[in-house]
Amino acid sequence: MSKTAVSSNPLLDFSGLPRFPEVLPAHVTPAVDELLQHNRDVVARLLADSAAPTWDNFVLPLDDANEKMSRAWGQVSHLNAVMNSAELREVYNTNLPKITQYYAELGQNLALFAKFKALRASGEFDALNLARKKIIENELRDFRLSGAELAEDKKARFLEIQEEMSTLCSRFSDNILDATNDFTLLVEDSAELGGIPADDLQAAEEAAQAAGKKGWLFTLKAPSYMPVLQYADNRALREKLYVAYSQRASEFGKAEWDNAPLITQILKLRAEEALLLGYASYAELSLASKMANTPEQILKFLRELAQHARPLAEKDLSELREFASANLALHDLQSWDIGYASEKLRQQRYAFSEQDVKQYFPEDAVIAGMFHVVQKIYGLSLRPSSAPVWHEAVRFFDVCDADGTLIGQFYMDLYARNSKRGGAWMDDAITRRRLTPGLHEQFAIQTPVAYLNCNFAPPVGGKAALFTHDEVLTLFHEFGHGLHHLLTEVEDMGVSGISGVEWDAVELPSQFMENFCWEWEVLSSMTRHIDSGDKLPRALFDKMLAAKNFQIGMQTLRQIEFSIFDMRLHSDYDAQGNKSVLALLDEVRREVAVLIPPPYNRFPNSFSHIFSGGYAAGYYSYKWAEVLSADAYSLFEEHGVLNAEIGALFRKEVLAMGGSRDAMASFVAFRGREPSIEALLRHNGLLKS
Repeated sequence: MSKTAVSSNPLLDFSGLPRFPEVLPAHVTPAVDELLQHNRDVVARLLADSAAPTWDNFVLPLDDANEKMSRAWGQVSHLNAVMNSAELREVYNTNLPKITQYYAELGQNLALFAKFKALRASGEFDALNLARKKIIENELRDFRLSGAELAEDKKARFLEIQEEMSTLCSRFSDNILDATNDFTLLVEDSAELGGIPADDLQAAEEAAQAAGKKGWLFTLKAPSYMPVLQYADNRALREKLYVAYSQRASEFGKAEWDNAPLITQILKLRAEEALLLGYASYAELSLASKMANTPEQILKFLRELAQHARPLAEKDLSELREFASANLALHDLQSWDIGYASEKLRQQRYAFSEQDVKQYFPEDAVIAGMFHVVQKIYGLSLRPSSAPVWHEAVRFFDVCDADGTLIGQFYMDLYARNSKRGGAWMDDAITRRRLTPGLHEQFAIQTPVAYLNCNFAPPVGGKAALFTHDEVLTLFHEFGHGLHHLLTEVEDMGVSGISGVEWDAVELPSQFMENFCWEWEVLSSMTRHIDSGDKLPRALFDKMLAAKNFQIGMQTLRQIEFSIFDMRLHSDYDAQGNKSVLALLDEVRREVAVLIPPPYNRFPNSFSHIFSGGYAAGYYSYKWAEVLSADAYSLFEEHGVLNAEIGALFRKEVLAMGGSRDAMASFVAFRGREPSIEALLRHNGLLKS
């Protein structure tokens, strides 16, 4: 690549952190085109080299080229997710097929495949370290899963499928964002807003003012929608928002935003892809690179867990119905009543409200407390730093080891906005690797960088942003993912950090971090009442702890419902047949659910995890990894939850290893045995007495 291009196009500058404020939609196509040409030239040169392939003469140059592509396109993808605009979306969707085609071409290149096979069969392979051996084995597996061994006509069809699926999945995500942003509800009479907390009302009032209106403006974004469903006494208001939320991106809205046709097309293409590769279903294809072995194994695990949860779920719902009828005059409990009635029951049973708890979790105290945890167990220090950012609300931090050495950096983007897709997620910006003389200016270790993204309510009224305890859990969860990426000690990109980690194990470090949010010695040091400045009272914490497993049966069944639905969609559902996706979901609900939503609910249309988020035939991994995380955390419970010795062991055997060995081997190295489900059942109150 030319020096001129690097200096003029920020997407082609790999000398340091991304130059986000300088990136314009006009930069994307020239950068993508130049990188694609450069990378294809590198591949051609490597294939023309008659020398026997080695790590240094073959893998490293290919890694170097692909990392540049990944970093440049990663910035574009990130901006498309957090600063979405019509111009950026258009250029993203224009270039996405080109990126997809490039990676599909790589995966199907028999000559490249032959080079990797030759390296695997060479004497050098035995001398390689564990990480490099794992990378080569993964590459050989991925070539097969990418259709490298297919006949030429089938390769062409496989490539078409990849391009079409990438476009459909991107549209799926865009449709949800557009449908979510399209709905607003202005309430002009304060009498209709009884029960909604003052800070949420203030946010709604400020939103109305920003829109040039008088009153209170509500949207379908979580910080606006959730408080209404949980606290609003006005049942009609709750129903109105529930209906709008549950029908996003469906036939009830604008036709161009209806995700139902996309779902059918995506499922058909995934099934065809699997059959081309010789798998009976997309689920089997998906599991080829995961810890679990078969769809049947996963469904058995989920159904056994459902058996533990169902008696509690039935009891939860029965108690809720009785309470709602006797105390709230809700004799026909509906979906838009569940959150409201549950909050009232929680307040009566445990004598506290989530709104009470929220006042003790200002953003600065929560972040300081979270940093304190990793300082204690991993010996880290986390310091505010500076970097070019994409929005004024974004913060940037350095992660340093005990001796002050910089080992990682991360961006933190916590607030919801119209240009940002919903949910919370971590992604990698830069991956740790050893920079090699000859390919780079100097010999060094590349510092890993991560993105932490959430959708919390921003500050209102000149005060700090306040988090619910659930949002604190979410922040710890995403930070756990971030630490997995940042604390790796692997120096080869393909298995460094989260790279190469089996998808159903990738939630282990994130769910593990959530456990600390239920420890008094942690929470007591990360709270400050927004008005009085007082710490969280022990009595209130004890009530929170007592309520920890409130409605755990219903919550567990809900996750199992989603997981079974996902697995069956991708294993035994025929997208070409007469049964609709909604009919399958109804079937799953009849098997495991105790709460059945209204017939007009279109949950699949916004199930972005599996249709645009990488969790297809993998949503079960949340529950699967929860077994691992609960069992891993139990060792901390046995030795002290902020025990530095156990923390060092977890860092060494799980976080530092990245994807350089199988996740089960890392777990056993830490825990001394294979995982047991007992800790999860105990944590969730599902153990039979």
